[in-house]
Amino acid sequence: MAPPSANNSSRGFATRSIHSDATLSGPEVAPNISLSTTFRQPSPQEIASKPPGYYDDSKFDLSDPTRDIYSRYTQPTLTRVERVLSSVIGQPTLVYPSGIAAFFACLLHVQPDVVAISDGYHGCHTSLEVYRKIKSTITVIGLDDEYPKHKKTLVWLETPLNPTGESRSIAHYSQRAKAANATLGIDSTFGPPPLQDPFQWGADIVMHSGTKYFAGHSDALVGTVSVKSKQAWNDLWHNRTYVGSNIGSLDAWLLLRSLRTLEVRVRKQSDTATRLAQWLATLTRAERGTTLDGPGGVVKQVWHTSLQDNRAELLGEGKQMKSGPATFAFLLENETYATHLPHNVELFVPATSLGSVESLMEHRLSSDKRADPRLVRVSIGLEDFEDLKADLIRGFNKVIKAN
Repeated sequence: MAPPSANNSSRGFATRSIHSDATLSGPEVAPNISLSTTFRQPSPQEIASKPPGYYDDSKFDLSDPTRDIYSRYTQPTLTRVERVLSSVIGQPTLVYPSGIAAFFACLLHVQPDVVAISDGYHGCHTSLEVYRKIKSTITVIGLDDEYPKHKKTLVWLETPLNPTGESRSIAHYSQRAKAANATLGIDSTFGPPPLQDPFQWGADIVMHSGTKYFAGHSDALVGTVSVKSKQAWNDLWHNRTYVGSNIGSLDAWLLLRSLRTLEVRVRKQSDTATRLAQWLATLTRAERGTTLDGPGGVVKQVWHTSLQDNRAELLGEGKQMKSGPATFAFLLENETYATHLPHNVELFVPATSLGSVESLMEHRLSSDKRADPRLVRVSIGLEDFEDLKADLIRGFNKVIKAN
């Protein structure tokens, strides 16, 4: 067993992502996967050999159980991955079988009378409509509307924003939420640690679609919810257990594996995406027919935190985001270009989702019917910048010739 100091919060981000679960490890180096759904009960002799209350289920610390009973309550792989996530996020964290399940868990936890929400991932808006089947009296208002002071309100802020990668000030909405005694929830999927810590800027609840950057390999469906107190964690655990919203052992293990490389993946993806977004922005100013650093007359607009007018307030060391998101969007001159570009590149996979080691490209209309038909979203992987840039130039030239 590793010493208790293995969970020391003063250690660096990368160190914590690798060693925060060390006290839960056996002699193996790579984490084992536990597939069992049920576990042996202690014998009377085993119970007698332990201090009084050791096996008292009512006194369990559910984040650090002395034993496992049934996998819907706790199981070794899940305990390990939640230990690591709680360390790297900096607050008690639970894991869910998807980002949508995590968002729904937030609604069930807060039980708001009013939800303030604008734009963002269409799946959360649809999940909110499903929740209204349980609580039909819930009112939905805009994020920038006035928040009622005498109703239980959940302010739901997604930043950076899906699909564009634009950032909104968490501190601003925190101030507004606190003035109305509202709860501020952040969907930080586009801004995983180490890029962003929403709690630092006033968040009460932080959600991630962990399928994206936390899992990072297009092979695990995951959601996470982080809160500021152990009591809130316990309440969420109770709801998760008795709603039955539990992640499978394999997905939990794949997530644990992936968290070991979270920092190096995200930092490179962020750097490459920022460079690509800024290069693409130069093409919006190039005249049609020019080919100086890529063809002009193809890219109409680019969105990314590093391109915002208020980027100096939001981006940089000591700011809300240490560096820009690795997923962003651009608008092409016409729908035909946007429809065909994902199928005329080699290094970008034409697929939805984001955050993985391979770069993905999506004609956004294919998954979100609200999107501008000229919009393309890209998730930047771990390929080299120059290769991705050259691939985009080839793709632009192909759709120009074909149309």
